[in-house]
Amino acid sequence: MKFFTKPVRPDDADDDELLQRYRKSDDLTVLGTLYQKYMQLVYGVCLKYLKDEELSKDAVMGIFEELITKVKQHDIKQFRSWLYVLARNYCLMQLRSGKKMETIGLDDFMEFNPVLHPDDENREQALTALEKCMDKLIPAQQRSVDLFYLKQKCYKEIAELTGFTLNEVKSYIQNGKRNLKICLEKKSGY
Repeated sequence: MKFFTKPVRPDDADDDELLQRYRKSDDLTVLGTLYQKYMQLVYGVCLKYLKDEELSKDAVMGIFEELITKVKQHDIKQFRSWLYVLARNYCLMQLRSGKKMETIGLDDFMEFNPVLHPDDENREQALTALEKCMDKLIPAQQRSVDLFYLKQKCYKEIAELTGFTLNEVKSYIQNGKRNLKICLEKKSGY
């Protein structure tokens, strides 16, 4: 590919110049010129993660829309490397938010408690146990787990809704899941 054989130094200078011009002018054609140089790279990253041509094309456009604000918010040293990470994270968030979850009940929490295999008569009891265990979580864990599983929000959306950082969201969900597992195991006698 001719794209990958270009020398690094001259491109970096051109990228920096285009970034500065866009930041000063808000001219989308300048940003478009810069992005055009790396669209094949972005598409390749998206295809690697999303494994679907149409979704990848949509992601390429979505990433450009994010660029409009993000290039002004970040101190970018090497645009190509920064864009690669942005594209990867965008695709991972798409995968996370697009992941279809069934009802919260035991189907989602089977990993927490392999003992509970609800049939129709035990399902109500299991859901009640889950509800009681959710009530025992600290508020931040409860809200994060609720938004993630029940409302099917991705980490980024949860952070925006709650004001928590992404790391806090991940931690609250992970710890909340662990606490739910412990609670459910106690309720089932294990």
